[in-house]
Formats: sequence, C-alpha cells, structure tokens
Amino acid sequence: MPAVITIGESMALMIAEQSGPLEFVTSFTRKVAGAESNVAIGLSRLGHQAGWISSIGDDPFGTYIRNTIRGEGVDTSLVTISPSYRTGMMIKEQSDIGDPKIYYYREKSAASHMNPSALVDSYFDNAKILHITGIFPMLSLECQETVFAAIAIAKKKGLLVVFDPNIRKQLWKGEESRRMLLEIAQQADIILPGIQEAELLVGSLDWKDISAAFHSKGIRFVIMKDGATGAYYSMTDDEIISGYEKGFQVKRVVDTVGAGDGFAVGVLSGILEGLPLNESVRRGNAIGSLAVMVKGDSDGYPTRKELDEYLSR
Repeated sequence: MPAVITIGESMALMIAEQSGPLEFVTSFTRKVAGAESNVAIGLSRLGHQAGWISSIGDDPFGTYIRNTIRGEGVDTSLVTISPSYRTGMMIKEQSDIGDPKIYYYREKSAASHMNPSALVDSYFDNAKILHITGIFPMLSLECQETVFAAIAIAKKKGLLVVFDPNIRKQLWKGEESRRMLLEIAQQADIILPGIQEAELLVGSLDWKDISAAFHSKGIRFVIMKDGATGAYYSMTDDEIISGYEKGFQVKRVVDTVGAGDGFAVGVLSGILEGLPLNESVRRGNAIGSLAVMVKGDSDGYPTRKELDEYLSR
C-alpha cells in the first residue's frame, strides 16, 4: 500500500528535437507527462511508496505510460484501461528563449471520464498523504467529483491533503475555476501555489496577504514557490512560523516544465521523513532546480544518493 496517493491524467509527451515552430519539426522524442505521476515518480526515486490512480486508453500510448510509471516503482493497480476513450497527448516545442509552447490533445480522453467509482476505500488505509493538483478537476465534472470523493476518503482516514493549484491557462475558466479551486483549497492541509497562481486565487502578490488568506481558510501549511529565487513558507500551530528559503543557482535552464512537481516531491518527502518545514522547502528548491536542467518533465528528479550529494555541495 502506498504512503502517498496521487490522482490525475498522464499523457504521451512528444518533444520536438529541433528548435522553432512545430510545422518545421521533423523528429520528436517521446516521454511521459503528467503532474501527478511526476510527483509519484519523484517520490519513488527517493525510496517512498507512491500510488497513481488514473485511466488510460486501450492503445499503445496508454500501455507505454502505464509501463513507464510502473517501471519507476509506482503502484498502478488502480489504473483502469478504457476501451472507449483514448489516452491524452501533448506536444512541446523546443525553445532557445523562454518556456516552450505546449499543445494539448486531451479532450474526451480516458482520464477525463474518470468518476468516483475509480476509488477504492481500502487503498487509502495505510497512506499518509493524498496529493492532488488543480489540473485534474478542471478536465470535467466527473473529475471534480472524483477529487472531492478522494478528499472525503482521505479526511476519513486521517491523511494529509496536499493541494498544488498547478493552474493551466488552457483549462482556466475565470471565476468558475477560481471558485472550484478555492473549494478544494479549503479542504487541504498544505497548499503549494506559485506566486502567479496565488494572485489568481486570492487577488494579491503580497506574501503576507497570501499566507493570511490561505490560513484563514483553515490551511495549516502555506508554501509558495517564488520561481528561481526560492520559496516562502508559513505554518500555523500554537503560533505562526514563517520564513523564506533561497533557491539553488542553475547554470543553464533547459525546460521549466516539471520544476513545480519536483518542488512538491522535495516538500512531501521531507514531511514523510519528519524534517522541519524549512528543510523540506529547501529540498523542494533543490529538486526543482535539478528538474529545469533537462528536457523531460521528470527526467531530472534525483535518486536518494544524487539528492544527498547535491545538497552537500
């Protein structure tokens, strides 16, 4: 049984091997993309048991995704295979300046048709953390219902609920999305927004306002990613404990996609191991910095030995 449970869609990722617009690209590298499975893979590499709940199509891409994630040591026993819907796909340009353009082909995918019947109550029995993002519940009403059902089970079983808003502009529907994500946030114990996501959700770029707004909703831990600079953190206990952890210098940024999920890996692994919050955030910064130095979403996530060596430099 996993210590951390994740729920969400993973897609076949095709990365352009040449820079420039996709219409001129002739070759691609195939990878797996998905925020939730990224976190599961990262935790597994650090020696933590993780489970990924999802649905894939009965097609070659679905088989490739499941086998790849399972090959990383992640439990995929609750991944269903749909005979009616296809596996989602995304294509990423290669950019020499700034973040690459990404094109999604996920409408009516197998994962977008998931519903609460995909959940098994006993699967949560020995888990410590339920990790969810804001991507999956924005795919469909059924996905929203699945997320809220998973949170209800997690609360009943005493799990920590960790919520990374992970807002995607392609899925954003303005106030409707904001209300839904805030409803999820109110049930979370830990929230991991980026600074721009925090602004969309609470209407401020000021850290004190952001942390106060989330704490007022009952969220105990607020950890906000501040890009390459570092991350703020705040915890309510008998008193509020807050601080800032500086980021790690990176010589060359190749691709920032997957950095936020890597940050979550660091924070969650630290919490599982009983580290102080500031050390967990520092670990998050470290893994996030490793992630941006490679092309694949999770390719830069370290093993335990690699992480220890990186942190000791």
